[in-house]
Amino acid sequence: MRLTFLGTGTSFGVPQIGCGCAVCRSTDPRDRRTRVGALVETDTGGRILIDTPPELRLQLVALGVDRIDAVLFTHDHADHTHGIDDIRAFTARGGALDVYGSAATLGDLQRKFRYIFDPSVLALPGTYKPEATARPLDEGVPAHIAGVDVTPVRVTHGRSDVFAFRIGALAYVTDAKTIPDASLDRLRGARVFVVNGLFFEPHPTHLSIPEAIELARAIGAERTYLTHLTHRYSHAELESRLPPDVRPAYDGLTVEV
Repeated sequence: MRLTFLGTGTSFGVPQIGCGCAVCRSTDPRDRRTRVGALVETDTGGRILIDTPPELRLQLVALGVDRIDAVLFTHDHADHTHGIDDIRAFTARGGALDVYGSAATLGDLQRKFRYIFDPSVLALPGTYKPEATARPLDEGVPAHIAGVDVTPVRVTHGRSDVFAFRIGALAYVTDAKTIPDASLDRLRGARVFVVNGLFFEPHPTHLSIPEAIELARAIGAERTYLTHLTHRYSHAELESRLPPDVRPAYDGLTVEV
């Protein structure tokens, strides 16, 4: 299985609008962080998209992605969903795409993007619209998606519940502040761990970098990649401050799981 980081930035992205800090002006391509999303390619040839960030079209074009089999949504925040119209490139050729998430997340998406989910909303002749079929997931209950078992794992993010995902040896956790004990048990044993980490000091709705490292130790991960990164630290600086088995991710990074 292969994981590719499409985007690794916070909801602001990096560079941030109107910011002239050293990281926002950096010429290191690893410091250009679009909003968070990922692509999982399974051993059976399936392709699963995790979230649809606003830069989705640019992310997929940059990597030459021409097919998606399913989409997993972690939650409904704009930086994780507002590129959903770009699935039109796939559904224009292959019909409605199955999208998965909690019932609450999918309900919010169906209200915000009714034209995508409602089959009675038809594209005009000669035009196309994105089409999606909502497939609700239950916490802790594995679902067979694109040839692989995916287990949704509940984590908390401020006032919101978010789905992390366990896919074989991969644990993918974004936008989390706390992990319930039952969820921690479902994540244990993952060899590759992806987790949000904002700052070295605490944050009210996201894991801090020390908290993320502590969580990686509790899970027993062999390799951990930090995502949802800010402009506070450059890639090079962050890399120099982390233990050898914890690395900052960057847009376009591909990891064999």
